[in-house]
Amino acid sequence: MANNIEVKELLDAGVHFGHLTRRWNPNMAPYIYMERNGIHIINLYKSAAKMQEAADALSKIAASGRKILFVATKKQAKEIVAEEAEKANMPYITERWPGGMLTNFVTIRKAVKKMTSVDRMKKDGRFDTLSKKEKLQVERMRAKLEKNLGSIADMTRLPGALFVVDITREHIAVKEAQKLNIPIFAMVDTNSDPREVDFAIPANDDASKSVKKVISYVTDAIVDGLNERKADKEQSKAEKDAKKATKPAAKKAPAKKAVASSEEE
Repeated sequence: MANNIEVKELLDAGVHFGHLTRRWNPNMAPYIYMERNGIHIINLYKSAAKMQEAADALSKIAASGRKILFVATKKQAKEIVAEEAEKANMPYITERWPGGMLTNFVTIRKAVKKMTSVDRMKKDGRFDTLSKKEKLQVERMRAKLEKNLGSIADMTRLPGALFVVDITREHIAVKEAQKLNIPIFAMVDTNSDPREVDFAIPANDDASKSVKKVISYVTDAIVDGLNERKADKEQSKAEKDAKKATKPAAKKAPAKKAVASSEEE
């Protein structure tokens, strides 16, 4: 169960600031507390409840051994998301979303393999046999792949969930996840439609302090889920070892006596 979050913490981080009232999405009405100076103010009690709900669900997904892919390509969120996702050992996309990242995952995996094959070439010395021009081409290709796909190199299968910062900006990622029925968790500002995702956290997705507050909270819950998985594995191993130790040794069958047969004359 995720830790309780204080509304004051969210207030201090500016999670409550929405967009200009003229830019609102009417489907966000249930999460809006009031309008102040032409800006919608988000109801932080609802934000806190939704954060806890999302954190609990993400913790369970992590405990089941599935990956959660974080998506945030906007300037204010990129570094924060990369740092927090790495802390939780989860993949992330902070550069341009590669079209078909989910719906054409096989092709994306091939590109990742191409990247790792360059690394192998460097290790086994084949890279040194290339001409200067070829080396430059390979290095450029490797750098481009690393920039776009480096953070998902260890993701060998589709993620168990997506966590998105700004679903309006990342609409392609959202559509791909919807097609494949991958659960979507997201920070949803007052200009977006919360019906697009499974777990909407009403929050300011433009200010770095707000993004940091929400992302660090959910990644802490993911780490808890991973620790729970590790503890369960260790307990299971200990129980198996204990069973082996207490299992009575199988009795050896008595050796058959050699029967001497005498021939009658």
